[in-house]
Amino acid sequence: MQFTESPEQKELRSSVHRFLAERSPSTAVREQMETVAGYDDAVWKQLSVQLGLPALAIPEEYGGAGFSFVEQCIVLEEMGRALYCGPFFATAVLAATALLKSGDEEAKNRYLPGIASGETIATLAFTDDSGGWSGNGSGLSAADGRLTGHKNFVLDGHNATLVLATARTAEGMFLYAVDGHAAGLTATALPTLDQTRRLARLEFDGVEAELIGPAEGPLAATLDIAALALAAEQLGGAQAALDMAVAYGKLREQFDKPIGSFQALKHRCADLLLEVESTRSAVIYGSWAVAEDADEVPVVASLAKAYASETFFHAAAENIQMHGGIGFTWEHDAQLYFKRAKASELLFGDPAYHRERLAGRIGI
Repeated sequence: MQFTESPEQKELRSSVHRFLAERSPSTAVREQMETVAGYDDAVWKQLSVQLGLPALAIPEEYGGAGFSFVEQCIVLEEMGRALYCGPFFATAVLAATALLKSGDEEAKNRYLPGIASGETIATLAFTDDSGGWSGNGSGLSAADGRLTGHKNFVLDGHNATLVLATARTAEGMFLYAVDGHAAGLTATALPTLDQTRRLARLEFDGVEAELIGPAEGPLAATLDIAALALAAEQLGGAQAALDMAVAYGKLREQFDKPIGSFQALKHRCADLLLEVESTRSAVIYGSWAVAEDADEVPVVASLAKAYASETFFHAAAENIQMHGGIGFTWEHDAQLYFKRAKASELLFGDPAYHRERLAGRIGI
């Protein structure tokens, strides 16, 4: 593996960075926070058609571009840096990975081309009211090809036209595909701390569903990859918070000197830089492990998610402190990163949850 980016990967990062800076600045993010959908459909179509981002990590035989998880993590890092509001994570990470890991060729051929083109907005519903992220909860049952019950905390569940849901039967837990507009399916957007990422509750009342296959193995693999993908997004957010703090330290003066020249703030920024770069190393190694389908993915995923969660939250909190009073205001973007950091810390399991999993996976 290599820790430096190839010329093609640098160009990808640059293209996504420019696109999001132009089409999804913080002013646009704030506008989308106020909408029901929570994202700009025109921007979604542009990043799907012009940049081909949902197709990036999907194999070519299913309509994708055939790149690896390394390139997808570059995109996610830039999206985290810009606080992009959109169904990319739910569609291109959760749903696409669950299908790829399902082993069902018919389902892959049927659904992945639509996901790759951006025409299908998809999600994975696997959590119940307990808020546990292991995917072992109950809440939804299947019988005779129909689903009854509910799922909670579903990413972009109210926007999805394709819902992949785990449901229990007498034989175990299975993965089903459901039309997002199917009769009997009700999606309700949930109030969230982080308004830049939407969650929903899905109610199933005898909803017709297509059986894909056993859920346990594909779901476990998907959640490990999702944890690494979220760590990449958190890395981008942490870098943005650090950049904001450093820029303000150079601009704001006290006693006729920039406040960034004072040793106390220098040390705090240096500590943050160390944490961000350590997180970057963990994300790069984890993305390589997924791309190579290495056995250590479960271990690296929990390690990266735990560390990235703490780094992003620390960077976002320090950014507010270094901005003084204005950092706490609604008008300043520092609070958007703080809320994203806290919500992302809990999404797919907090650091304590992942450290426990890490200890178990390495046999401690």
